[in-house]
Amino acid sequence: MKLKISELRDTLGYQIALLGVVALLASLLLTQASILTRADIAAAEARDLQVSLAQVLPEGSFDNALAEDTLLLDSPQGQVKVFRARLKGKVTAVVMKLSPIGYAGPIDLVVGMDADGKVLGVRVLKHKETPGLADQIETSKGRWIFSFDGKSLNDPSPKDWAVKKDGGVFDQFTGATITPRAIVGALKRGLELFTKEHERLFDSAATQRAEGDTK
Repeated sequence: MKLKISELRDTLGYQIALLGVVALLASLLLTQASILTRADIAAAEARDLQVSLAQVLPEGSFDNALAEDTLLLDSPQGQVKVFRARLKGKVTAVVMKLSPIGYAGPIDLVVGMDADGKVLGVRVLKHKETPGLADQIETSKGRWIFSFDGKSLNDPSPKDWAVKKDGGVFDQFTGATITPRAIVGALKRGLELFTKEHERLFDSAATQRAEGDTK
């Protein structure tokens, strides 16, 4: 017995099939949208990174493409990406990208250092910390991140590289100690890694290495 179209639409099988078609079309549309926006997102992130790298280095201190002159260093916390700033071929400073774990997840940041190990600047690239409590890590909402400018591993002393609650010299935030503690700790470890790898970092004779190289 043949079913009329109107009767077929009322069957469970038809409704399931129709739902499957709709779900498939929606999935295809989402996939296509993701593909189309992926390149734009990657380009935007690359531009933001380039801006942040330049912000932690003195103006006129480099003439190379920072994002293309990189090294990967091994540390107890995993590999650390380093960007080298060159002026007329000579390495003048480096920028480390660090990702300590804060209260709500990784805090991506960059720190510029000169050849003597002095901090030139720190900027937070991305974080998911609690709004209102940890906002001071952003330059648009506070000055806390500038408190590291001019510091080095021995100024203050290594034991003082901590928030005041832990016996150090750096301020914490009211109701949010985990975030500044994570950043201060990461910067100290970064400076220690800088000292250990100084010769390699400032080997101006070394050719530019690809991002994936670890040698």
